[in-house]
Amino acid sequence: MIAALVIGGISLAAWVYLLLFRGFFWLMRERDDLDLPPAAAAWPAVVAVVPARNEAEVIARSVGSLLSQQYPGDFKVVLVDDNSEDGTAAVAGGADADVRLTVISGRPLPKGWTGKLWAVSQGVEAGSASAPTYLWITDADIAHAPETLRRLVARAEAGKLTLVSLMARLQTGTWAERLLIPAFVFFFDMLFPFGLVNDPRRTIAAAAGGCMLVRREALEAAGGIASIRGEIIDDCALGARLKAQGPIWLGLTRTSVSLRPYGSLGDIGRMVSRSAYAQLGYSPWLLAGTLAGMALVYLAAPVLTAFGPGLSRWLGLGAWALMTAAFQPMLRYYRLSPLWGVVLPLIGALYTVFTLRSAIDVWRGRGGMWKGRSQALAASS
Repeated sequence: MIAALVIGGISLAAWVYLLLFRGFFWLMRERDDLDLPPAAAAWPAVVAVVPARNEAEVIARSVGSLLSQQYPGDFKVVLVDDNSEDGTAAVAGGADADVRLTVISGRPLPKGWTGKLWAVSQGVEAGSASAPTYLWITDADIAHAPETLRRLVARAEAGKLTLVSLMARLQTGTWAERLLIPAFVFFFDMLFPFGLVNDPRRTIAAAAGGCMLVRREALEAAGGIASIRGEIIDDCALGARLKAQGPIWLGLTRTSVSLRPYGSLGDIGRMVSRSAYAQLGYSPWLLAGTLAGMALVYLAAPVLTAFGPGLSRWLGLGAWALMTAAFQPMLRYYRLSPLWGVVLPLIGALYTVFTLRSAIDVWRGRGGMWKGRSQALAASS
């Protein structure tokens, strides 16, 4: 009885804290279509950098969206073909035959670098030759609306920002995506509350790797891409480096969308597992604490609601109600039924399994697998 009351009290208190004292992350107030800045007085030069490895299926649409940007200033695109085996470079190069597009072949991957960051580094090197004001680092599986770059630059210029990053809208076409993808963004925002990230008085920093507009001089002052060359969670590492140089901004967007579908629970699980243990610093102690914390925050509530004695049942029900309410703004953003909020404990359980799997993958020497490479091994070398 006493143990159930303690567990229920902890679970309820955790959700009260998350709702009231974690930057109100769950309200999702940081969006690129809110509080729009005025148009820039002048439109500085921008070079987009696109690292691509085996992206032939989506690269034409991705590059096409870049070349269709309605941007008044000078704009070029550098695509780095990271030793693709599916003809990515040929598809990208023939997408529009646009003179603004340069496709370069990536050099062999050196020890100590993750594959993506090595490709980004080469793109930054090529793009910086013309000394643009900004570098727009974007993934090869993201498509951008024509106004995206204009909005990014306007916000950066108005706030004198070193980084403007957008969390691309992910797909929710399959039942597995509807179950797990909104929660992925919800958990990311919980871990790195966007409002706190955007507050220059706070040290917390993050970014979303699918869309990052970077002030070139700030990147160089931070040590360039080489300063994060072994990072698995490279976007957040870059966000931290750039926030040390000046204010940054991170928000949600509907104008940049992911082209990569995740058709099954396994697909999403592998995506999460690539970086979950890295987020814990590869610490077994932090892993144990995280697993226990996930059990208390997400699993205790429904168990107590169903089986708890006396007051503990009401504490569990209260925690479950609060987590369901907290999830509603994210579900509205993705235009999904509010009933998905009721199954947040199940979703939390699945993410707990993904986190444990991430650690097991690292222990087996297959951590951070992406496109046939074990990124965790590169990070530790």
